[in-house]
Amino acid sequence: MKYSNWKQAAVLASNSLNLQSDETINRALFVLADEAELQTEFILTENARDLSAMDKNNPMYDRLLLTKERIVGIANDIRHVASLASPLGKILMQTERPNGMKINKITVPFGVVGIIYEARPNVSFDVFSLCFKSGNACVLKGGTDAHNSNLAIVKVIQSVLDRFELDKNIVTLLPAGREATAELMNAVGTVDVIIPRGGRGLIDFVRENSRIPVIETGAGICHTYFDEFGDVEKGAKIILNAKTRRVSVCNALDCLVINEKRLADLPKLCQQLAEKSVVIYADVKAFTFLNGKYPNDLLQKAIDESYGIEFLDYKMSVKTVESIQEAVDHIAKFSSKHSECIVSENEQNIQYFNKVVDAACVYTNVSTAFTDGAQFGLGAEIGISTQKLHARGPMALAELCSYKWLISGDGLIRE
Repeated sequence: MKYSNWKQAAVLASNSLNLQSDETINRALFVLADEAELQTEFILTENARDLSAMDKNNPMYDRLLLTKERIVGIANDIRHVASLASPLGKILMQTERPNGMKINKITVPFGVVGIIYEARPNVSFDVFSLCFKSGNACVLKGGTDAHNSNLAIVKVIQSVLDRFELDKNIVTLLPAGREATAELMNAVGTVDVIIPRGGRGLIDFVRENSRIPVIETGAGICHTYFDEFGDVEKGAKIILNAKTRRVSVCNALDCLVINEKRLADLPKLCQQLAEKSVVIYADVKAFTFLNGKYPNDLLQKAIDESYGIEFLDYKMSVKTVESIQEAVDHIAKFSSKHSECIVSENEQNIQYFNKVVDAACVYTNVSTAFTDGAQFGLGAEIGISTQKLHARGPMALAELCSYKWLISGDGLIRE
């Protein structure tokens, strides 16, 4: 590769990290958190260069945006990661065979983790802290939109690594061009796993083109089902929060599914959405109940293409169903298996929803906005896995580990 020998360097850095004590790792993370706050102005200046090239009306603008408050939050997440127990060296199984052979199954790092992500500079800090704590070197491939921000963040990280006399290649930032993406996806024998973070297009591209094992994350087509037995006050708060807290993130609400027996409550459920200028694409029944009670310029009739969309914007569809079974069927058809919610006071319906809905995170009377590693007490997150092999839901320290078998004896041979 013409711009660096990053492959060999990443492997050597990974090996060196295996020899570091948990105490050293934690101290470095605490120092990094402090340094991130100290370097806020530098990071924000570089972030402003990226922001100046993006339309403020682009939903991705919010993901790209860093603020003093967000950097404080990032620093606190790093401190939280440092305070967590190490996921390494845990004995998953221990046994002694009749011949005296002792077998231990223990947790170990993957080795080198590759991350391909879009305009999300916070990912650079989050990924490093989780990989570092779990003993993994990380190779970052950010998007062009956030390249100045990512360069600044990696510079801060590597300055802390230097301070602790650690290999700076524990974190590698590749150039923003497509050539680097192809190189990363073909780094067989160097990179152990690739985790894409971004929209459906990016995830599909990486899955279809990578020669490295891929853990899918990110794409969130999220539903909230307002049941026949739902509480209106709870429902209105949950719908507003899930849709408008941050529209550009994967846990944002995309489709409200409502039982037809509660259509009279639909205007109240959506009332505060109008204050946020949320465009609603309503099916025929829902449109009838909203017409004249929701701003005309924000209300449109739904078409088939209104469902199964990750809007990442102030937009939402509404689907009317006759039963909870029909609601679950609709979700099964259009869900990305990220986060789904039921608003109900009926325990039987809640249990049915929890058992039948196939998603990484299934909520009862709770906003889907909580699908987040920090909110789950995991520290920062490396992504939300929507698949079922190895990891599912918020991925943090435990999900960045594999395992190996340690076998010992006293001159044993097999007959």
